[in-house]
Amino acid sequence: MKPVLKSSKLHNVCYDIRGPVLDEARRLEEDGHRVMKLNIGNPAPFGLMAPEEIIQDVIHQLPEGSGYSDSKGLFAARKAVMQYYQARNVPDVQIEDIFLGNGVSELIVMSMQALLNNGDEVLIPAPDYPLWTAAVSLSGGKAVHYLCDEQADWFPDVDDIRRKVTPDTKAIVIINPNNPTGAVYSKEMLEQLLEIARQNNLIVLSDEIYDKILYDEAQHHCMASLADDLLIITFNGLSKTYRVAGYRSGWMVISGNKFVAKDYLEGITMLASMRLCSNVPGQLAIQTALGGYQSIYELTTEGGRLYRQRELAHRMLTDIPGITCVKPKGALYLFPRLDPKIYPVKDDQQLVLDLLIQEKILLVQGSGFNWPATDHLRLVFLPREEDLTTALHKMAEFFDRLRKELA
Repeated sequence: MKPVLKSSKLHNVCYDIRGPVLDEARRLEEDGHRVMKLNIGNPAPFGLMAPEEIIQDVIHQLPEGSGYSDSKGLFAARKAVMQYYQARNVPDVQIEDIFLGNGVSELIVMSMQALLNNGDEVLIPAPDYPLWTAAVSLSGGKAVHYLCDEQADWFPDVDDIRRKVTPDTKAIVIINPNNPTGAVYSKEMLEQLLEIARQNNLIVLSDEIYDKILYDEAQHHCMASLADDLLIITFNGLSKTYRVAGYRSGWMVISGNKFVAKDYLEGITMLASMRLCSNVPGQLAIQTALGGYQSIYELTTEGGRLYRQRELAHRMLTDIPGITCVKPKGALYLFPRLDPKIYPVKDDQQLVLDLLIQEKILLVQGSGFNWPATDHLRLVFLPREEDLTTALHKMAEFFDRLRKELA
């Protein structure tokens, strides 16, 4: 029998957050080693648990979640999402404009499959959350990466975006707050991005999964509240803010100029129907989460656990010679830079593999987020302070040895 090969559609698809370095981490764990996993924003393993109110409400309603729901999702959950965006001044959001999904990830893939023909281009930030690039490639499109400027708090380079728009460009992706940089964009920056979309007839795809995870009085502006003349698709969910990543409970909201997209929305509806519906027990959490007490603020305010961990991780990282890092204003990550003069890294995946083997610490290389150089890493600051301190001491020792080797 001939070897069975993977589809050629997967040639440009990668997701290094769960990539080959993770395979080595699993091997080390099987050999009895304890690996500190700073590679993925998964709150629960670090003791950041879901609010008890959400858990109890899902348990209470669980018998009602045994059957399929409407392909777009439960009415009560979609109504809660609708009211959430109405309160954020998003105009003319109706129940039928809301699709619930198995996390934002499923909805990103679905939205790209319904939109793209072979060769269509989508503007995606660099660095990005790599699922966006993978979803575009898997759908036959071409991901075109616009640069974000580290010297300008990782804000998008609008001139670079303008240079990269072509007649084949269909949409622009904005990730705000940003993963992996933690940047939170100003209203002025978002309005500049909307103007580019307006001038070039682009769909705006706004990934806002970290909209409540903010530090230092940073303010998140919902993209869809800033324009009603453009087609805007907003993606969000419960995974991070409410610490229920395993519930796979996300949504996308269609707003703005919906009338030009009737055929496209029929395509999304068709794909939603083909998978019957998203996980119904996960949908049961949405109404309680959005309407209840927002416990995330206790964690992100000054003195809160996430705030303290961000401060600690940023200080200890930037104390390492040759490492700098823009302090994140949102999300759960640091994206430090290695000075190429001190650390002339040619292969950043090999670097994180060496760190894993020597110190049993798992990070993700910057190129895994489609950053064009090999001079960045992404670190999750979810572990408790004592565990972060231990991990960062080990990282300091690793980079001290590396400096001496390269000197």
